Amino acid sequence: MTALTLSTAAAPGLRADAIVIGVAKGSNGPSVAPGAEAVDKAYDGRLAGVLETLGASGAEGEVTKLPAPSGFKAPVVVAVGLGAEPDKDAGFDGEALRRAAGAAARALAGAKKAAFALPLAEAADAGAVAEGVLLGAYAFDAYKESAKETKGAKGAKGNGKAPLAEAALLGGKPRDKAYKAAIERAAAVSEELNRARDLVNTPPNDLDPEAFAAVAQTAAKEHGIKVQVLDEKALTKGGYGGILGVGAGSASGPRLVKLSYTSPKAKKSLAFVGKGITYDSGGISLKPAGHNETMKCDMAGAAAVFAAVVAAARLGLEVNVTGWLALAENMPSGSATRPGDVLRMYSGKTVEVLNTDAEGRLVLADALWAASQEKPDAIIDVATLTGAMMLALGSRTYGVMANDDAFRSAVYEAAEEVGEPAWPMPMPEHLRKGLDSATADMANMGERMGGGLVAGLFLREFVGEGIAWAHLDIAGPAFNEGAPFGYTPKGGTGTAVRTLVRVAELAAAGELG
Repeated sequence: MTALTLSTAAAPGLRADAIVIGVAKGSNGPSVAPGAEAVDKAYDGRLAGVLETLGASGAEGEVTKLPAPSGFKAPVVVAVGLGAEPDKDAGFDGEALRRAAGAAARALAGAKKAAFALPLAEAADAGAVAEGVLLGAYAFDAYKESAKETKGAKGAKGNGKAPLAEAALLGGKPRDKAYKAAIERAAAVSEELNRARDLVNTPPNDLDPEAFAAVAQTAAKEHGIKVQVLDEKALTKGGYGGILGVGAGSASGPRLVKLSYTSPKAKKSLAFVGKGITYDSGGISLKPAGHNETMKCDMAGAAAVFAAVVAAARLGLEVNVTGWLALAENMPSGSATRPGDVLRMYSGKTVEVLNTDAEGRLVLADALWAASQEKPDAIIDVATLTGAMMLALGSRTYGVMANDDAFRSAVYEAAEEVGEPAWPMPMPEHLRKGLDSATADMANMGERMGGGLVAGLFLREFVGEGIAWAHLDIAGPAFNEGAPFGYTPKGGTGTAVRTLVRVAELAAAGELG
């Protein structure tokens, strides 16, 4: 991961491959953002005009490179757009800084060192820039020979470029405890989020449920987290019919992984539950052509939960956090669950499977009931659950449902605070009747219209009484099939990790709803 430092050095004398500055979009053209005063002075105060001549406007994510002024030890200035200029006396918000830093870090792939002269009015700004750099510099190249060659030496053959190696945050305060804490938090959260991205991007032939469980066990041992893995035998003995039913058609057996981080000072407990379908073919209800290629990402919810628990441990949060990873591979075969089969879930309820491609709710149902038995203060599940949610909210926003309005608001506000676009969704009671089954206690499918909401209603049936619960349907933003933007790469995004960590921080501080 990119190395981070806080620096009080002046931009002109700093040895680096580039100096990164911020540019805002003003009413009269681009304006140079705070933090770049020394750079602007070296251009005789005309940097904004020079950038405008080069076509820069200050729009969010816009990157403009130009030669550094005479006397600078860095050869290049990289101007990155921050978006709209804030009102007078108001600073840039954290997400604007995060996205700008991410765009610049991506543009500087292959560089050894860059100095970021972006606005740092307070420690939180330093944390936002640090996150943007670390997330923007991410690259998944484990399967590329060209990347291995490029990492050898400068000028090596190959099309790949190594991520930015080092970033110095100018204007930071290395001896200030708040600044140091902000950087350390950014590093811990970003490193674990990038680990989640790696898991989502890993091909399913190398990441089946057993392999995912092994990754979790290794990380748990490293960070003092208690781990328990239930294999097929244990799942059968325990009566986890949902997880077993989904994994029945695969040669790779399912797993339920429990990760437990405990703090001796904790007053609250949280349970995070993640859907971990390591590959989703749709099962017997096979997905149509064109819908299979990205289904390695169907374990993004479990990856987010895993990363959040490890991040909570690394940050030493004063809250108990348990992560439940419901892992299975959904495949068609002679042993696969069929439409019309009835599964007896871990809760004892029976579910008629009308569509085997509505499998995520089945594994989550067992994990939610298992989490409920420990009576945590709150449960949050995370899942790439429904295409209906993508139709409703698009590819960059996830839906938030809950059994408690205040808790839903708290989770939504946490998501907004950390820069993860989310939207509160209702749970209309009239849709529940569509889940009724003439054969079993309920069916795994209901009305087609409002399918994302129906899925939430199904999950609610498996949450213990009196426990606050929220459901995050991250089907849209979990995997970016388009071009990179801001600090978001192509492929796995790590969506929901930062929301979960923020919720854990709020719970530790006694401020969660």
